[in-house]
Amino acid sequence: MEISGERPLGPAAPRLSATDVFTTQQAAAAGVGRHLLTRLTGEGSLRRVLKGVYVDAAVPDSIELRAKALSLVVPPTAVVTDRTAAWLRGVSVLAAGDHLAIPPISVVLPPGNTRVRAGIAAGGIRMLAPGDIETLHGIRVTTALRTAIDLGRLTPPDSAIAALDGLLRTAEFSQQQLLQEIRRFKGFRGVRQLRSLAPIADGSAESLGESVLRLRWIDAALPRPELQIPFFDEVGRLRYRGDLGCSAIRLLAEYDGEEFHSTAEQRRHDERRRTWLRSRGWVVVVVRKEHLYGPRSPVRSMLRTALAQARSRLTATG
Repeated sequence: MEISGERPLGPAAPRLSATDVFTTQQAAAAGVGRHLLTRLTGEGSLRRVLKGVYVDAAVPDSIELRAKALSLVVPPTAVVTDRTAAWLRGVSVLAAGDHLAIPPISVVLPPGNTRVRAGIAAGGIRMLAPGDIETLHGIRVTTALRTAIDLGRLTPPDSAIAALDGLLRTAEFSQQQLLQEIRRFKGFRGVRQLRSLAPIADGSAESLGESVLRLRWIDAALPRPELQIPFFDEVGRLRYRGDLGCSAIRLLAEYDGEEFHSTAEQRRHDERRRTWLRSRGWVVVVVRKEHLYGPRSPVRSMLRTALAQARSRLTATG
């Protein structure tokens, strides 16, 4: 698929555009086999956008790019749903902290259209009103609100709260609209979970890990947390923001994800910030991926211990 005037994707793929997405089949037609695709991806020259769809690693991610990738593999009559609909909007909701993985493609097909290509999960029959569907960069997709409703009731709680937070963060609907829309789904599968999570959903959460940490905090019966707590220096300038906590007792919990808290410089910055906070009387509990997930997760115990420390310190300074 040669495109005149555009930089070719390296000497091994002279007929592949460096600025466009392409499928495994299109690469093969241009003389680039699976082994070479795998090698180029491993070397960082290519990035896999979806299963079987690639792009030059230098091309920035965007909603437009994701829509174009979907257009190569999703039938035009299909409606993209669930995790894929959230992913298209830049919202990742994969469980167990695996938020950087590429999600499976979920679609709903109209009656009589049941065949999809490998790697696409057909969601079966779903009652979608006309107002539940919109076209986003040429892709038929459930609206942000309908996507939130479906993920909030059909996925495990960790993914569900992350979906509700992330989709609220898009500002395409409000929490009040979400709460009102739930009434329409009385009797639907999973609506009880949705009813319990929607009132605590909050678009201020900035990552999946923060969303799950807040759910653990609430499950541990701590005071309802504040999100993105501002911290000011002596002259009133904003110095830091904390993930979630309780200002009344000076308790803060922070999630250190691998993406932004793994390098030596990032860790030094984290330690400087937390030393500054502790010097001002805050109890800071640091939670990482290994603390947050799994049947033996220690995070609730960590939070309760920190709560006791915060209350004890507050009493002592009375």
